[in-house]
Amino acid sequence: MSENSDPHVATPTLQGEKFVYDFTEGNKDLKHLLGGKGANLAEMTNLGLPVPPGFTITTEACNIYLDSGAEPAALRDEVSAHLDALEQKMAKRLGQADDPLLVSVRSGAKFSMPGMMDTVLNVGLSDASVAGLAAQAGDERFAWDSYRRLIQMFGKTVLGVDGDLFEEALEEAKRAKNAATDVDLETADLKKLVERFKKIVSREAGRDFPQDPREQMDLAVRAVFESWNTDRAKLYRRQERIPGDLGTAVTICSMVFGNLGPTATSRGGGTGVAFTRDPASGHQGVYGDYLENAQGEDVVAGIRNTVALAELENIDKKSYDQLMGIMETLETHYRDLCDIEFTIERGQLWMLQTRVGKRTAGAAFRIATQLVDQGLIDEAEALQRVNGAQLAQLMFPRFDENAKRKLLGRGIAASPGAAVGKAVFDSYTAIKWSRSGEKVILIRRETNPDDLDGMIAAEGILTSRGGKTSHAAVVARGMGKTCVCGAEELEVDTKSRRLTADGTVIEEGDVVSIDGSTGKVYLGEVPVVPSPVVEYFEGRMHAGADDADELVEAVHRIMAYADRRRRLRVRANADNAEDALRARRFGAQGIGLCRTEHMFLGERRGMVEKLILADTDDEREEALRALLPLQKKDFIELFEAMDGLPVTVRLLDPPLHEFLPDITELSVRVALAEARKDHNENDLRLLQAVHKLHEQNPMLGLRGVRLGLVIPGLFAMQVRAIAEAAAERKNAKGDPRPEIMIPLVGTVQELEIVRDEAELVIAEVERATGVELKLALGTMIELPRAALTAGQIAEAAEFFSFGTNDLTQTVWGFSRDDVEASFFTAYLEKGIFGVSPFETIDRDGVGALVRSASEAGRATRPGLKLGVCGEHGGDPESVHFFHEVGLDYVSCSPFRIPVARLEAGRAAASSAGSDSR
Repeated sequence: MSENSDPHVATPTLQGEKFVYDFTEGNKDLKHLLGGKGANLAEMTNLGLPVPPGFTITTEACNIYLDSGAEPAALRDEVSAHLDALEQKMAKRLGQADDPLLVSVRSGAKFSMPGMMDTVLNVGLSDASVAGLAAQAGDERFAWDSYRRLIQMFGKTVLGVDGDLFEEALEEAKRAKNAATDVDLETADLKKLVERFKKIVSREAGRDFPQDPREQMDLAVRAVFESWNTDRAKLYRRQERIPGDLGTAVTICSMVFGNLGPTATSRGGGTGVAFTRDPASGHQGVYGDYLENAQGEDVVAGIRNTVALAELENIDKKSYDQLMGIMETLETHYRDLCDIEFTIERGQLWMLQTRVGKRTAGAAFRIATQLVDQGLIDEAEALQRVNGAQLAQLMFPRFDENAKRKLLGRGIAASPGAAVGKAVFDSYTAIKWSRSGEKVILIRRETNPDDLDGMIAAEGILTSRGGKTSHAAVVARGMGKTCVCGAEELEVDTKSRRLTADGTVIEEGDVVSIDGSTGKVYLGEVPVVPSPVVEYFEGRMHAGADDADELVEAVHRIMAYADRRRRLRVRANADNAEDALRARRFGAQGIGLCRTEHMFLGERRGMVEKLILADTDDEREEALRALLPLQKKDFIELFEAMDGLPVTVRLLDPPLHEFLPDITELSVRVALAEARKDHNENDLRLLQAVHKLHEQNPMLGLRGVRLGLVIPGLFAMQVRAIAEAAAERKNAKGDPRPEIMIPLVGTVQELEIVRDEAELVIAEVERATGVELKLALGTMIELPRAALTAGQIAEAAEFFSFGTNDLTQTVWGFSRDDVEASFFTAYLEKGIFGVSPFETIDRDGVGALVRSASEAGRATRPGLKLGVCGEHGGDPESVHFFHEVGLDYVSCSPFRIPVARLEAGRAAASSAGSDSR
């Protein structure tokens, strides 16, 4: 870089590239460019709603700044042109001494990230213009209050000064005047506070607070850009799976003032947040918070307790009626719950923001069905308004209403759920204790964005201040975290680490229970009971029944939409009749994975040990004869539970060490016996055999198809048990549909040998029973080589089932049990993973193998049935991928079946038939 060049200006961009848009130029579909805030301000402007004039700097400008460390070369001139136009429209200049134009500088990304990035209000105020603002407003106190707010926000946000220093100075000023809130401070107090704030800035930032209005604005814009990469913003994006390369837009909007006092002809103002429906329950009505004599950030910060929005009708009926009309307009226009920020300046209502509002899981299901009934959306759109993660939340337990409980207090039910944990009073402790395995409840007066990591670690959040629109409430709802806000009767002392409720003292470490559905806070651990949604899936509650609530009815309707839409079938991973029956109640359409090794645990483990360690054919045959009737009984029960539905039985696939004595324990036993000269020939023989079979890496050793090939008769015994059980069920007028799956195949030759042996056994059973058996034979694709040679393997397989757990391990070279405990956290923090590849399918690696193997398999055998039986089968994002690839079914644990059903329907509705089939 030339030493004469401006270090804050990047190299020129493509000619004609536009970085700044007036509010009159954009629309709601430009969120990727203008951010949610800028796009929606433009949309409201287009609708003719009262929006203060302003303009938006694009996300592209932000990304150039973050990539190069400098603004685009054209940006300053574009901003100047738009600022000139704004000044002409407002008939005043930025920071003009006698009548200053003031602006807000606010962040706004494509996806809502409440409180995670920066905002600065009242930009343009200075020593020179504060008197002019006071004269124009006829309110000196208001002007000095606005100035102290600017210095405080600017100092913290732009100059990096510790915000607690300003808060401590403010608290001292209030104590000196015996003032309950900052509203009670007088003009003289605020003037002193401004001087103190400026000294804090000078001392802590190493520079004076800037008096040039344009410098203030430019520095604030850069601070907003940089806030995209703060630790809390990156943490929130990881939590919500928001891409890190989107960047944030910056909206620069002419200020309107809710803290402007009344005049002889008009009352004062205030600021508020409104929802067109209750974001906690989904119920229609008037919901939100209002705060008189305040600026926008005061409501969200939760520092002062608000009044319910309905109270605005008594405070300012004209503005209230206008707001109700605007809310109806916005909800009809956006066809969804809208979250609205507004300010009233001396009787004039201004809209500062709208967005599709975050909501709880229950509210999402209720609102989706309400909007269908209103004719605003159709079934396909309703499916896009909910997701599997929300459904899973609704299946969590709730507190038992009949249990004995001690009520500590009650706040606002901000985000539902039943949370129990030890009380902690700061984020650091929440994280520390959580990592040690403790369940914690984070208790604060109010939360701020710096508490995000503690909120994530906690089971639930409890605050004594703030309402349904406070930071704690909004973030908790977005995360699906239980939250109770504004519990005013609870005295929270974060320094002493205690909570006091009507004489009862809760120290850090004491257990509390919070109910985010009622707002109640209890001492100790309250027992939980199954949720009504689980009762519905279990068949113990029916939609439309007298005891079924509207949430169950909404879930029932959404699940019906999904089942009608989806192409993917959903099966269960189940190893016994009890799990199979539950899976069937939850909507499973078969079993995609029966792990036969789970049938040999407990008392049967010794029988498998004898089989593996058998020295002679007679010993081996004896062990197999003992196992056959047990296996047959297991399969009869399973086929009966799943009568008429497919049951995929995976032949034995244990890591060998799971069925052998522990080598260390056995060695110690033998050594001690020898020291006592008490020789045990059986233990000595066993130790020699275990040493012979001992493996350094059992997960990649003698297991799966290899075990069946090395131990004669093992797989034949299992196939015989399956065939005889199927024949017996057919003779009992049942409809068994077993499928036999050979595990861990790496080459077609392995599969052919086992398949040939299996077909001989099946033919023998058919002759002996006189029953025709149509048993499909297929394989798991869980090794990279199997995926790469899928075309060859399909010649010998009637179906593929992708074992994505082992396929992920072998593609990545990870031992799951080891890496998740050692370095996965670091990988997630460094952004190497957005999410663990064991939770959500790695589309580019593992997913590419699934796709290519599917295509190669079907090229060889067009009717090849394809499924997946790893736990990815119940992961919402992975289900969408499997739909796109063209699999026939997914299989997951019984509890995740409703989630998979829903996501399969959502995938079909969103793709409209675009899968690869």
